[in-house]
Amino acid sequence: MTRPHLEQALDQIALEDHHIAQALEEVGYPDERRRGDPSYEHFLRIIVGQQLSVKAAATIFGRIEAALAGDFRPQRVLAMNDSELRALGLSRQKIGYARGLSEAVLDGRLVPTALADLPDDAVVEQITRLKGFGRWSAEMFLLFSLGRPDVWPADDLAIQAGLHRIKNLKTRPDRKRADALARPWRPYRGAVAIFIWHYYSNAPLP
Repeated sequence: MTRPHLEQALDQIALEDHHIAQALEEVGYPDERRRGDPSYEHFLRIIVGQQLSVKAAATIFGRIEAALAGDFRPQRVLAMNDSELRALGLSRQKIGYARGLSEAVLDGRLVPTALADLPDDAVVEQITRLKGFGRWSAEMFLLFSLGRPDVWPADDLAIQAGLHRIKNLKTRPDRKRADALARPWRPYRGAVAIFIWHYYSNAPLP
């Protein structure tokens, strides 16, 4: 999602939502979040990022990138043994997910570039067939690899925590309430999600 798209979407929402307007004044606009054409590398990055902070995930992915010398082909990952992958920071479970992903790409069960031609629901269905890829993982791919504008990862803990603060809620919202809060932001919920992550990382604690 480009910076102009983010700014336009957030400005539109801020006109109707004073909480978003106030938060936008506090931390400003987020940087654009684009990864280029959908690829195997994007899926590998999603595996690394599961249940980790952005900083920790970036560190581990940097090690993997260095070990592969930037050559993100599934054959390269499959050629590494478990000890090598663990030394880079992958858990035993994530090693299994990475191997399953690599095999799916090699045998044609997953063609990352072909997903760009599918609607959101069909993309989610295909991705969640892979072991280790739930709805959150599919939403990350939709948002950051395909740039779909209305993706709303309501299960994301940082999204819920950010909503808690921005909306001055008494408790952190669950998925159902997060979905309800985001309904007025359609069709720009993806831009709001990116902004809430930005707010969560940069807003001063109360």
